[in-house]
Amino acid sequence: MRILAIPLVVLGCLSLAGCTSNASTETAAAAAPATSKTTRLATSSIAPVPAADVGAPSANPQQEALAWNGAMPQPHAFDGMATTVGMPLPTERPIAALRPAMPDRIEPVPRNTGRAQIYGHRFRDAKPINFGRVSPRKLAVHGVDVSRWQGDIDWARLRTQGANFAYIKATDGGDHLDPMFRTNWRKAKEAGVKRGAYHFFYWCRTAGEQADWFIRNVPRDPDALPPVIDVEYNGESSCKVRLSRARILEKMQVFMDKLEKHYGKRPIIYTAPDFYSDNLDGEFLRYPFWLRAVAQHPANVYPGRKWVFWQYSGSGLTQGVEGKIDLNVFHGSEGDWHNWLAQAG
Repeated sequence: MRILAIPLVVLGCLSLAGCTSNASTETAAAAAPATSKTTRLATSSIAPVPAADVGAPSANPQQEALAWNGAMPQPHAFDGMATTVGMPLPTERPIAALRPAMPDRIEPVPRNTGRAQIYGHRFRDAKPINFGRVSPRKLAVHGVDVSRWQGDIDWARLRTQGANFAYIKATDGGDHLDPMFRTNWRKAKEAGVKRGAYHFFYWCRTAGEQADWFIRNVPRDPDALPPVIDVEYNGESSCKVRLSRARILEKMQVFMDKLEKHYGKRPIIYTAPDFYSDNLDGEFLRYPFWLRAVAQHPANVYPGRKWVFWQYSGSGLTQGVEGKIDLNVFHGSEGDWHNWLAQAG
C-alpha cells in the first residue's frame, strides 16, 4: 500500500507546480557570569549512596547579572555529541518546595557494556601519609582528578599507572571553561579511562545559571561517570560572600536537580572537611559523596557519612603527568565498582 501512495504524492506536487520544503534550525546558548579561580577537587569518601535537599540570589542584583559581554556563545560539540540546554529544567525555588527531581525518561542510547581492565595503583606520593590498617592502597580501584594544572597528560600511560577513572575539571561559576577540558575529555576516553566532569561552584552566581553553563559544555554521554558539584571554601576567590547554611543547601539543590534532569544521573557531591562541618553534616543523605581526607581516613573526618570516592592525596606522582596530581580511590572491590557503574549510569 505504501508503494501505491508514492505516485499520488508526485502527481499532487506536479499539479501545484512544484514541492518545496523549508528546514529550520534551532540553536541554544546559555550565558554565564562571575568566575572563581580554578581549584582542584578535594575529597575523601566513597560508598554508593543516594540524596537529600535544598539556593538563592545575592543581595546585590548586579552580582546576579550575567557577566558575558558580546555575542552569545554557541553550544560546543565534543566526541561527535552536541550539548544542548533545551530540556525543561527546574528553576530556583523556596526551600520548602524543594524535592529531589526524578530524571525524565531518556531514549535508549548504545553504550559500552564491557568491563574495562582494572590496573593496580603504581602511584607515588611526594608527601606520603601512613593511614595504617585503613590505607587507601588496600582498596582495588584507584583514579585521579585533573584540570589545566596537569598540562598535557599522557592518558594511555596514566591509565596503566592505576588511573582507572578520572574526574576532569569542566567549569567554574557561570562563564569559565577549563581550557584543557575538551582535550582531556576526548583523550581520556580514547585511552579507555572511565571519566566524568566536575563543576566548581561559585557562591556569587545563581545556581540555575551555573547548571546551564555546565550543561552547555559537558556532553551527555551515557558511559560517563555522574557529574560532580565541587563545594568548598576558596580563599582565593573574588567572591567573598558567606551564605547561610540554608541558602547554600538551597542553591546546591537547584543545581543538582537541573543536572540530574539533563544527564539522568544523580550528581556526586565533592567537599572538604571545613565546608562539610559547617554546611553538609547530616544533609543530602540520598546523594553520593566524594570526600577529601589527606591525613586521616574519612570515617574519622566525616563520622557517619557514607562515601563513594575518597581523595586521599593532593601530592601524587605518576608517569604520564608532570608535577603533582590528586589521587582518589573507590569505596569497594572490583566487583563493587562494576556494579556501581551499572547502577549509577
